[in-house]
Amino acid sequence: MQEKVSEEEMVTPGEVLGKGSEVKAGKGAYLSHHNNTVYASLTGRRSLSAASPESPDQRPTVEVIGHKAHGSVPEPGCVVIARVTKVSARMASADIMCVSSKSVREKFSGIIRQQDVRATEIDKVDMHLSFRPGDIVKALVLSLGDARAYYLSTAQNELGVVSAESMAGGTMVPISWTEMQCPLTGQIEQRKVAKVGA
Repeated sequence: MQEKVSEEEMVTPGEVLGKGSEVKAGKGAYLSHHNNTVYASLTGRRSLSAASPESPDQRPTVEVIGHKAHGSVPEPGCVVIARVTKVSARMASADIMCVSSKSVREKFSGIIRQQDVRATEIDKVDMHLSFRPGDIVKALVLSLGDARAYYLSTAQNELGVVSAESMAGGTMVPISWTEMQCPLTGQIEQRKVAKVGA
């Protein structure tokens, strides 16, 4: 029996690799439970491995063999560092710069939705008081969302803005979990601040 059935097909994050009832998600792939579909989580070659004859689960395993040169890729459950690029009433967009402590070489986009900013009083979250363009945030990857952007969450105490520039151009200092202060002007600005030393 052939152990490895390789398909030289290039896939990118978010591409459908198969139904969860027909294939198992291996490396570089993940199963989305809401529609029982397996998606690619990185760019690379799609590869299918047959199940071993003894295995009770006879579904083949689909995995994506990534290019080593691509650097790190965000995956659900990873903590990333991202720079906020745009803030709207319902969400903030960000460019992911690091996954765990490794920098990324490709451009990955992330979205922090209003409901994922913090764990409490979700309905009272004001995006413009939580983030500003240029802020550096620490966030958890929830899933690969729509339009090739990852859904990010800052709902844990240790997640949120880790570095921000004030209106005056100074690097602000966190003074509480909702406020940062400009050392140049003393002005206080609202943010969803990451708890330091958590």
